[in-house]
Amino acid sequence: MRLARTVAEARGALAALPRPLGLVPTMGALHEGHVALVRAARESCAAVAASLFVNPTQFGAGEDFARYPRDEARDLALFEVAGVDVVFAPSAAEMYAADASTTVHVGGPVAETLEGADRPGHFDGVATVVTKLFTIVAPDVAFFGQKDAQQLALIRRLVRDLDLPAEVAAVPTVREPDGLAMSSRNAYLTPEQRAVAPDLYRALLAGRAAAGEPGALPKDVIAATAMSLVMPDPRLITEGDRIAEMKREGSPVPPRFDLDYIAVVDADTFVQEAELGSRSLLVAAARLGVTRLIDNLELTPIRASIRSMSRNASQSQAADRSHSSSQSHTPSQSPSAHHSPSAYPVGDATGTKGR
Repeated sequence: MRLARTVAEARGALAALPRPLGLVPTMGALHEGHVALVRAARESCAAVAASLFVNPTQFGAGEDFARYPRDEARDLALFEVAGVDVVFAPSAAEMYAADASTTVHVGGPVAETLEGADRPGHFDGVATVVTKLFTIVAPDVAFFGQKDAQQLALIRRLVRDLDLPAEVAAVPTVREPDGLAMSSRNAYLTPEQRAVAPDLYRALLAGRAAAGEPGALPKDVIAATAMSLVMPDPRLITEGDRIAEMKREGSPVPPRFDLDYIAVVDADTFVQEAELGSRSLLVAAARLGVTRLIDNLELTPIRASIRSMSRNASQSQAADRSHSSSQSHTPSQSPSAHHSPSAYPVGDATGTKGR
């Protein structure tokens, strides 16, 4: 494995690699989710490059840039074991000249709603650094996690709109055994918060279950998700906790989520939906103390499932008719193998939106 610190070093090292070349962009603090990205790249590409760069332009004022987890030696060791050929680990000064004045901006709901609204300027930083990485590395395929679904949709739009010569591949979210989506920021959780954190995923599962009900609408999915999230898990609250809370003394109840948003969106555009469809995505963001968690699940509404089953049945019946017709005409031949309430906004009447 080669380590490149400068753009020139990276281009020199990458020029010798066979094609196709896969790129795994990261900010370090690697976990099994990152390893899954490398594994996917290794399986489909002849060579794999990874970036290791905590990008300052995608952090807003008051965010966690200074304290974002960093352990380069550990990350490099994990990359080497996973089979990365070249790691590009530049400094901020190498990536951004002191007088740099160019920013890449993606417009529309994919960049301006939900994560874009909660973190102003974040997606400009993402779009700019990804464009620079694609220009420096020139990958044939770049691999991103489904957990950051809005980022994934934004990068796909960026590649499409700018005709960047790279394919964007999505890799499924990797979860802890209790369902919590793996994230570098999970390291911020206290033990008490870590015990509660999987409830975000459980709430999304409740929302997905609601999507399977006949006639379900996004508002029903959101309501089921919110109800599951804001109600504390009764298994984690003892009778003593309930009595103490009533008396306002003694041990506190487990940490509660501070909800940023729950929404049902189109997975490609992030337009909030009024009806469930084949590309519907349930997304949520919430805070536990200083830690902000995001997660998402694809939804398969019952209507879409029925349509799919109906299409399959029709195709099967058509094939059977064709087969029968073929047999009747040529008996000696063998058969041929031939209103949009789809998100909780700030200060809505449900009272589940918090800051």
